Amino acid sequence: MQHNKQASNMPFLTPDHPTDGFVRVRGARENNLRNVDVDVPRDAIVAFTGVSGSGKSSLAFGTIYAEAQRRYFESVAPYARRLIQQGHNPKVELITGLPPAVALQQRRGTPSSRSTVGTVTTLSNSLRMLFSRAGTYPEGTAQLDSDAFSPNTAAGACPVCHGLGIAHTVSESSLVPDTSLSIADGAIAAWPGAWQGKNLRDILSHLGYDVNTPWRKLPKKHRDWILFTEEQPVVEVTPKRDRVAKPYKGRFWSAKSYVLHTLADSKSDTMRQRVLRFMETGPCERCGGSGLTPEALAVTFAGRTIAELNAVPMAELAEIIRPTSNLKDAGTASRAAASGETNEVAVAITRDLLLRITVLLELGLGYLALGRATPTLSPGEMQRLRIATQLRSGLFGVVYVLDEPSAGLHPADAEPLQAVLEALKSSGNSVFVVEHNMDVVRRADWLVDVGPRAGEGGGEILYSGPVAGLAEVESSVTRPFLFPDGGGANRDSRKNHGKKNDGGARGQAEVRQADGWLGLKGISRHNLRDLDAEFPLGILTAVTGVSGSGKSTLVSQVLAEVVGARLHPEAAQNAAAAAVTAEDLESGDAGSGEPLIVSEAVAETSGMERIDRLVRVDQKPIGRTPRSNLATYTGLFDAVRKEFAATEQARARGFGAGRFSFNVAGGRCETCLGEGFVAVELLFLPGSYGPCPECGGSRYNPETLEVTYDGRNVAEVLAMTVDAAAEFLAGVPAAARSLQTLRDVGLGYLRLGQPATELSGGEAQRIKLATELQRARRGHTLYLLDEPTTGLHPADVQLLMAQLHGLVDAGNTVVVVEHEMDVVAAADWVIDLGPAGGDAGGEIVASGTPAAVARSATSRTAPYLATALSH
Repeated sequence: MQHNKQASNMPFLTPDHPTDGFVRVRGARENNLRNVDVDVPRDAIVAFTGVSGSGKSSLAFGTIYAEAQRRYFESVAPYARRLIQQGHNPKVELITGLPPAVALQQRRGTPSSRSTVGTVTTLSNSLRMLFSRAGTYPEGTAQLDSDAFSPNTAAGACPVCHGLGIAHTVSESSLVPDTSLSIADGAIAAWPGAWQGKNLRDILSHLGYDVNTPWRKLPKKHRDWILFTEEQPVVEVTPKRDRVAKPYKGRFWSAKSYVLHTLADSKSDTMRQRVLRFMETGPCERCGGSGLTPEALAVTFAGRTIAELNAVPMAELAEIIRPTSNLKDAGTASRAAASGETNEVAVAITRDLLLRITVLLELGLGYLALGRATPTLSPGEMQRLRIATQLRSGLFGVVYVLDEPSAGLHPADAEPLQAVLEALKSSGNSVFVVEHNMDVVRRADWLVDVGPRAGEGGGEILYSGPVAGLAEVESSVTRPFLFPDGGGANRDSRKNHGKKNDGGARGQAEVRQADGWLGLKGISRHNLRDLDAEFPLGILTAVTGVSGSGKSTLVSQVLAEVVGARLHPEAAQNAAAAAVTAEDLESGDAGSGEPLIVSEAVAETSGMERIDRLVRVDQKPIGRTPRSNLATYTGLFDAVRKEFAATEQARARGFGAGRFSFNVAGGRCETCLGEGFVAVELLFLPGSYGPCPECGGSRYNPETLEVTYDGRNVAEVLAMTVDAAAEFLAGVPAAARSLQTLRDVGLGYLRLGQPATELSGGEAQRIKLATELQRARRGHTLYLLDEPTTGLHPADVQLLMAQLHGLVDAGNTVVVVEHEMDVVAAADWVIDLGPAGGDAGGEIVASGTPAAVARSATSRTAPYLATALSH
C-alpha cells in the first residue's frame, strides 16, 4: 500500500495512455493557436481543416507531432541527440494519450541528383541484391557484391563520370565550330584571345604544325594532338611579326587542357562562363548514362541489365519479374546452370519486390522508373513514395501526420490514396491529415476545423467531432465547401466573375473567346512524342490530366522554354538558360512574326510575336535564408525604410534608408548580425536557437530603434501583419499598393518580417503573384502557373482565381496546370492530357471549353469536371 501511495503522488509515473482512445491536447499556444484544448481520437483518420494560416498545421505538426518527437528524443542518449536533426519544443501545457508519431510533410525533392525513386523507396537495394545473388553472369566472371550495382558506391561507380551518368567534356566540334578556318585565323575558338592565343599559335608553329591550312584539311592525327593531348611541351619561341621582341620559353596547352584548367582554377567568372560554351554535357559514353561499371552492366536478369530495369516504368518492371515470383519449385533444375534466375533467392527477392511495387502501382505511381531522380518529382509524388514505404514498414500503434497527401493528385489518383490511408488505419495506426481536398475530408472519421480566419484572426478550434457535425457550425469557412448543398457560400467560384474583384467567375455563357493562338508543333520530350499543341491567347487555360501525363513537361518546361528563348535569345544561347521566372520579369524584343525553331524539343512554333513578356509563378521559396522575408521580396520594405529615413529624428542623426536595413552594418544588432537570434551550444546536447540577448530578437541596435514613424519603430512595423500594416501605412503609396495586392491573394495574415524559410510553397507562389500584380502593366504577358491551388483552402482558391481572371481581363494570357476541378470549371479553355501516366500518356485527349471536355468519352478528367460544372 505504501508503494502504491508513493507512486500515485509522483506525476511522472502516472500512465500517459488513457483507455478512452483519445489524444488530448491542453493549452496549445504554438504560433497563432490561442491556448487551444482539443481531443482527437486514435485509431482513426482525422482531418484538420481551415483556411491557409488558420493554425491547423501548427496544431497537427507544430504541436502534436513535435511533442511526440520531443518525447522520443528524451529516450535517446544525450550524445546521440547531437547527431540527429531535432525539431522544437512545442508551446503546450499537456498532451496525453500520444503514441509515437511519423510525419510525412510536403517537401520538394532532395537536391541530390544521386537520390532516386529507387533509393527513396529502398527498392533499389532489393534490385541490386537480385542481380548480385541471382543474375546471369558472363562465363568465367566472379560474383559481384550488391554494392557493385550501385552508382553511389566506390565499387559500382563508373570511373569516368563517377556514378552520375552525365559527362562534361569537349569534342572537336565544340572546340572548333568552323572547320574552314585555319589555326592562324582562329579555328580553335576555345583558346584564349589576344596575346595568349597568339602565344599558343606561335608555339604550334615552332613545334612544326601547319597553322595556315584550313582546319579540316589537317591530318586527323595532328588535329587530335592539338586539341586533346595531355602533353605540355616547352619550347623557345621567337615571336613572328615582332622584330624587337626577345625569345621566350612558351608552354603548350591543348584546347581541352586549357578549357578544363580554366574551369577548375580560374577566379574569373567571366573566363569560366566563356569556356563553358565549349563544353558538351550528355550521357557518359563509358557507361551509357547508367553511372555503372562495365562489370556490373555485363550481368543480366530476365535478359536485361540493372540499368535497363532501372529505366523502365515500375508497372513494366512488375511484369518483368512476375514470372520469377510465381515459380513454386524453385532452384532444383537450375542450380548447376550459369544463371541463378530461378533459384530460391531469386523467387524470394522478386516476390518481395512485387509486393512493394504493387503498393506504388495502387497509388498511381506506376509510370515512375526506379532510376528517376527525386529533384524531378513533385512534392505530391515524393509524399506518396514515402507513404508507400511506411505502408510496408509494418508499424503498429503509430500516429501518421500527413501534410496534404492529395496535393498534386488528379481526382482519379485520389481514390487509391484513400484506400492506402484506410490500410494504414486498419493496420492499427492513427492517421492525422492536414487537408484541403473536401473529397478526402468527407471520408475521414473525425474532423478538426481551425479558424475562423487566418493569422491573428484564427487559432481557435471551431469544431472537433464526426464530419457531419460541421454542418451546424455557421462560423466555419470550411462548412459551405464541405456541404455545398447545405446553404452558405456556394463553392462554385464561377457565378460572379464579371464583377470586379469579387472572387467569382463568369458563367459558362460568358466564356471568353481566344484572341489568337500560340502553336507548338512536333513537341518531343519525356513522354510527349511528336505532339502538336495550341494555346489560346487572351484567355485562361487549364491544362489537366492524371499524374505523369505530361502536363508540367508541356507547360512548365517546353512552353516556358520556347517563349523564353523568343523573348531572351541571348539567354537561350547559354547552356544553363531555362524558362524566365518571376524574378526575371524584364520584357524582351518580341521579334518578327516568322515561325521560329527555338528548341530541340519543338519542331516549329507560331504566334510567338503576340507575347511581350513571360512570367512563371512557381512554388520555389522566395529566399533560402531567414534574412529574406515578405517585405524585402516584394520591395515594400524599401518604401518603409525611406519613410523612416525621412523622419526628423533620422535626419537629425544623419540616418539614411540603409540604416534601417537589418542586412548591413550600421543599424543592425551586431551581436546577432541582424538575424534576431543566436545559436546556443550545449555540451553533449543538441545546439538550439534563442532570441538575441542584446536586441531581444528585434534585429536592430538601440539607436536605430529610437527612431519612430507614427509612434512605431522599424522592428514593430516588421512585426505587423499585412492586414495591420495596410492600415498603418495607408499614407505610403508604394507600400500600400504592395500590401493591398498581398491581401487580394489572401495573405493578410502573414507578418511583414516573416522569414522566407517559414513560408509554404503555396504562400511563396502567392507572394510572387502579388509582386507581379503590383507592377506596372506593359504589353501582353503570358503567365504560367503550375498547380497554383496547392496548399490552398477552397476559400483562398476563390481569391486566387479572382486575381487570375483579373490578369486576363487586363489583356493577358494565363495558363495553369491544375488538378482542382473547380478551377478547371472556371477556366475558358481546357487541354486534357493522357490517357494515363508515363509512356501511356503524353497525348492531348481532349481540348475545348470546360463543358466540351466534360462530355469527352475518353478523358479521365471528364467525369470529375462534369461534376464540378453541375454545382
